[in-house]
Amino acid sequence: MREKCAVLGIRSTQNVFDSIYYGLYSLQHRGQESAGLAVYNNNEIDVHKDMGLVSSVFENVFLEGKVGIGHVRYSTQGDTRIENSQPITIGYGGGSLAIAHNGHLVNGVELKEKLKKKGAVFTTDTDTEVIAHLIAQEHMKTGDFVNGVGKAMKKMRGSYSLTLLKDDRIIAVRDPNGFRPLVYGRNGNQEVVASESCALDSLGVPFVRDVKAGEILVLGDKIESIRKTRDKASVCMFEYVYFARADSVIDGISVYKVRKNLGENLYRAAPVKADLVTAVPDSGITAAIGYARASGIPYGESLIKNRYLGRTFIMPRQEERERGVRIKLNPIKSEIEGKRIILIDDSIVRGTTIKKLIDQLRNAGALEVHVRISCPPILNPCFYGIDMQTSDEFIARKFRVDEIRKEIGADSLVYNNIEDLVDAIGLPRERMCMACLNGEYPLEEEQKKLVS
Repeated sequence: MREKCAVLGIRSTQNVFDSIYYGLYSLQHRGQESAGLAVYNNNEIDVHKDMGLVSSVFENVFLEGKVGIGHVRYSTQGDTRIENSQPITIGYGGGSLAIAHNGHLVNGVELKEKLKKKGAVFTTDTDTEVIAHLIAQEHMKTGDFVNGVGKAMKKMRGSYSLTLLKDDRIIAVRDPNGFRPLVYGRNGNQEVVASESCALDSLGVPFVRDVKAGEILVLGDKIESIRKTRDKASVCMFEYVYFARADSVIDGISVYKVRKNLGENLYRAAPVKADLVTAVPDSGITAAIGYARASGIPYGESLIKNRYLGRTFIMPRQEERERGVRIKLNPIKSEIEGKRIILIDDSIVRGTTIKKLIDQLRNAGALEVHVRISCPPILNPCFYGIDMQTSDEFIARKFRVDEIRKEIGADSLVYNNIEDLVDAIGLPRERMCMACLNGEYPLEEEQKKLVS
């Protein structure tokens, strides 16, 4: 599996380059293919972006400006190349615009064709550029940029958390379903919008609130909030299970607490005699701590992570993921040998990682390996910004649970069920998107795709 991206926007009384740099650093877990920023200075938008991690992209770089946006990317639409890195800038009759996007437009191809017929010229194959041209077109129609954003939202289907840089203003946008997180914070010197609250923490900026589903939040000389109402939000459950950093808070819910609850629920659902509770680092650690506390079985490390590699789930190609597993995690033989192990992970998508890890644990002397998975089996594609767009890649779609157990080589395998997941998160079931688990898509068009 791979995730989307992260967005950031800062408006300050001082230069924002350093703040954007450190803010993106704290959001690096959401995308590792490319990074970039755009700042407004002397009536122009200056951009720097490149392939690679934040630390390397911005080495020996400095841009002046008191207003800017930033982005780290993992491609869910568009190839992995420099042209598709963000922020993306366009020039049009209403001036210049920079945009950073986390999510995926379901109707991006359709919108792009319509825009091309009206004269839009595209330089990337991303849906982010589609959004930029759509907003520009609506701006020219309405004569007001923010109204243009609102008009564009009515034509867009899918997931999008956006930061837009227009002159000396930042416009933050969250789609009407609120699929992807977006938060707002401020202190005396600066206002910040970011994909996760951990970015605010890293900058020492107090959290104020989440950007609401369907909201346009304008950071300018004054703060302006425009709300496009909707009956319900549909935040992605996988943000809590895997994607978000454990110290983040999304829509008022602590990610750490959710993962600990998931571990406790796993123990209650499937206790087993063992000597050690351990985790696939880093995403399984918090759930493993919850399982250990509930069971009374000691928690300990069994796998050491090479922290100079990215997350295998969000590596673009399968061969990279398989190679990454071998060099990313190494067993601690002294902690494993002669023990019955309970191994906790957040999810099984393709089965690439867990099978190899079980082999490594057995080779290190584990007597038994019992696998417990926080997330229920993933059965359906995601159309809202996660790289799970074809159902034939899901191991749970091909095999029953006991068959998966045999396939990965575990002594036992238990997943949380959907009820335990909902209980752990603590949001009403109708306020979450769990389409990848139950096939119930918030947007009807995707329901039809699944049936077909």
